[in-house]
Amino acid sequence: MSPGKRKSPAGTAGTRDANLTTDAWNLYRAVSELVRVYQFRDRKRICYYDVSVTQCHALGVIVGDGPMTLNSLAAELYLDKSTTSRVTDSLEKKGYVRRSADANDARALRLEVTKTGRDLHERITQDLVGEMKTLLESLDPDVRRATGELIARLAETASRRFSGSKAADAEPGAG
Repeated sequence: MSPGKRKSPAGTAGTRDANLTTDAWNLYRAVSELVRVYQFRDRKRICYYDVSVTQCHALGVIVGDGPMTLNSLAAELYLDKSTTSRVTDSLEKKGYVRRSADANDARALRLEVTKTGRDLHERITQDLVGEMKTLLESLDPDVRRATGELIARLAETASRRFSGSKAADAEPGAG
């Protein structure tokens, strides 16, 4: 029987919901702690590289997805357009991205990463992946793979659930 369809030991209808609530609470606490640790770690680590955490995420999206409009980047970052514009202004001033007119829409700006921006993203990524290797090295290989797969699946599910409200739910002033 799959975990989502467990029969309650006593045969009562509420046990499955109670287990789901307990599991959700435990996941909430674990993810909250993980995010908290990474936010502080990222703030310390990434700022060594002359960019904020939000700028680093923006750079990563543009590197990963290729040239895109400001609106597309805002949606990916769960930020409003004005905040995303300020983030990309800073990245452009530092020489990490460049803006150009979008060939498909004269009203839109196209953002693309520069070689300097790509090199910076690579250095940051190598640093962070090295840190991940240190965290994972004591775990069994099957556990390492399953952990990565589970977190990716949770992120994908959460992204699909919230994708209709990315910019609307974003925290104002992140940058």
